[in-house]
Amino acid sequence: MSARTRRLAAFTGAIAALAVALSSCSAASSGGGGGGASGSDSSEPGTGGTAVGFIMVGPKDDFGYNQAVYDGSEIIKKKFPDLKVITAENVPEDDNAARTMEQMIDKGAKIIFATSYGHLDAAVQVAKDHPDVVVIQQGNTITDTVEPNMGTYFGTVYEPMYLAGIAAGKATKSDKLGYVYAFPIPQTIANINAFERGAQSVNPDAETITVSTSSWCDPAKQRSAADSLLSQGVDVITQHQDCTKTVIEAAEAKGAMTVGYHADASSLAPKGWITGAVWNWGPLYTDIVQTIVDGKFVGSEYNANYRVGYKTGENPFVLAPYGKVVDAQTKAAIETAKAFLSTATGSPFVGPVIAQDGSIAVAAGKVPTYAEVDGMNYFVKGVIGKLSS
Repeated sequence: MSARTRRLAAFTGAIAALAVALSSCSAASSGGGGGGASGSDSSEPGTGGTAVGFIMVGPKDDFGYNQAVYDGSEIIKKKFPDLKVITAENVPEDDNAARTMEQMIDKGAKIIFATSYGHLDAAVQVAKDHPDVVVIQQGNTITDTVEPNMGTYFGTVYEPMYLAGIAAGKATKSDKLGYVYAFPIPQTIANINAFERGAQSVNPDAETITVSTSSWCDPAKQRSAADSLLSQGVDVITQHQDCTKTVIEAAEAKGAMTVGYHADASSLAPKGWITGAVWNWGPLYTDIVQTIVDGKFVGSEYNANYRVGYKTGENPFVLAPYGKVVDAQTKAAIETAKAFLSTATGSPFVGPVIAQDGSIAVAAGKVPTYAEVDGMNYFVKGVIGKLSS
């Protein structure tokens, strides 16, 4: 080999070694050797951001749905101090939702919680427009293909409502329970039915009278609905509304009892509070965010229509503290029922379930799945009122 050839070979080898070294440095700096959130790959959706966004359909101090969301966002603020938490209240279920999420993305959010049932369409659109952002929607269900950067989540809300129904069935003196609800979506229908079934399990004479407001939060309509129920002899009122203050205060003023919903509002009803079915979002929100920042969202249980209940994990929907009217016997009955719901054969809707029109909705011995309950479209026997359109 000539001297010139040897020099050329040495030069070529040096270039190759330099290329390998540069390649190794590049791999280390992009997360291959650690760095970033939990060593995550910044190419994964939801990683590499500086903020987490929460959009709410109502105010954060509504003693209800949105207050529970806000309380959950405060947990995220504590658990992930390196991420700024951005919240937006009173975001309508229309194009405004998409615009608000876009603004959060502009501020560094790579994770967004769209927390109202009607925010789903906007959430789907934003997820498609921003494949590097994870958008997760609370309460609704994606019926088409779930995008790699999206998912829905919720608790099985009707299970604690069944337990609350037991407390209401024991507490009522008139055997007339009242239920103020917004819209006849499967979620609210299942709640009403479970509440009545729980009451019937301890008081076969109990009936649940329903009134729809056709709104998630309209205090004037809520007051009218509550007054209507109270005038019919109802002595226990509950609700499926986002803001709960009006109905609870109306019941308390008339000496009626209350079962709360979404958030602990016992301070509004010192005399009539029974219990409530309320959200404890902190643990679930934390696990969702951790999964995302770890770069493990795609293909995870949250990259789907995720539902958790007593059978499958830690239900984020729990019973609120009991009021003075709930005795030890009732508390024991509720604990027994909760243990039953946690078994493979347990459900508020173990057949036979008789529909309002007298037909068999669930055959004897059948245990409907969570997915089947999510499609409920009928009232059970004992519920008074027609499904509103």
